[in-house]
Amino acid sequence: MIHDDIPTDTFFTLPDHADQSSALRRTGIEIEFAGLSVAEAAQVVQHLWGGIIEPVDDRDLNVKAGQFGDVKVELDISLQKKWAEDLAAQALGGLVPVEIVTAPLAQGDLPQADRLVGALRKAGALGTRARLAYGFGLHLNPELPGPDGVGLVAVARAYALLEPWLRQSDPIDPARRVLPFVDPWPLDLTDALAQTARWTVAQFARTYTAHAPSRHYGLDLLPALQHLHAEALAAVPVAHLKGARPTFHYRLPEARLDEPGWSIAYEWNRWCLIEAVAINSAVLEDLAQRWQDHRTALVPRGRDWAAQVETVLAAANL
Repeated sequence: MIHDDIPTDTFFTLPDHADQSSALRRTGIEIEFAGLSVAEAAQVVQHLWGGIIEPVDDRDLNVKAGQFGDVKVELDISLQKKWAEDLAAQALGGLVPVEIVTAPLAQGDLPQADRLVGALRKAGALGTRARLAYGFGLHLNPELPGPDGVGLVAVARAYALLEPWLRQSDPIDPARRVLPFVDPWPLDLTDALAQTARWTVAQFARTYTAHAPSRHYGLDLLPALQHLHAEALAAVPVAHLKGARPTFHYRLPEARLDEPGWSIAYEWNRWCLIEAVAINSAVLEDLAQRWQDHRTALVPRGRDWAAQVETVLAAANL
């Protein structure tokens, strides 16, 4: 399987899109885990990257002015009311993950994120498969290829067509599957993307929000679409609009940081594969036509489709 050959110790570079170079695109990283307190995790960040630890409130910290920018270290819980958050944190204990949120990192600095994973692992951090009820994620936030959304629709098409294969090739932990954070894109959205290759970003925004008006998907495009075409998001509940950002929000990966052999590089390279398909029009159109034939045959999305994806990617040497 192609997944068996994805490097875990080398970071691919993002491909260029149309006339837009990806060389300077940066990526923020969010990683969730248990086993350490917020203070302990902040000390790990400070020891590795430097900076000054400053309190945000009585629970969250910032590591300011480190080698790779400011880093947030916080409990990943948001109930809007502080008393409710405090109560939930006390009641749920380790089920509420500590989250580290980096500043946007240059591609050449991404190996430092795996150095951080190694330091957290050594300090006792636990990943999503360490306990039955954990459901911790790794979120990657690559900047968009261009200021006007160049490449966004192609990346969305590539992700939609690859998502079943991504999920089958490296299955998500059951605890994450039952949480409302990494749902698969609706079939109707994938169907629409397979049938249409020439949408403008505004047209795509209206279609996306009609089918997927939620941030709880493996690839959440609402921050990017809110940045590019906020007027097209009228159908999205306000609670799901967390702010405009010129980035993808890829939240499908799991945080398995206590497991030997797992790395952010592996998950990053899976994202780079999505973008590589997005810029390869022949592969993208082949997958799109196969998807339409697949859906016409009424075969459930799953093993048959994943096998077709494997065949196409292998033939294209991707």
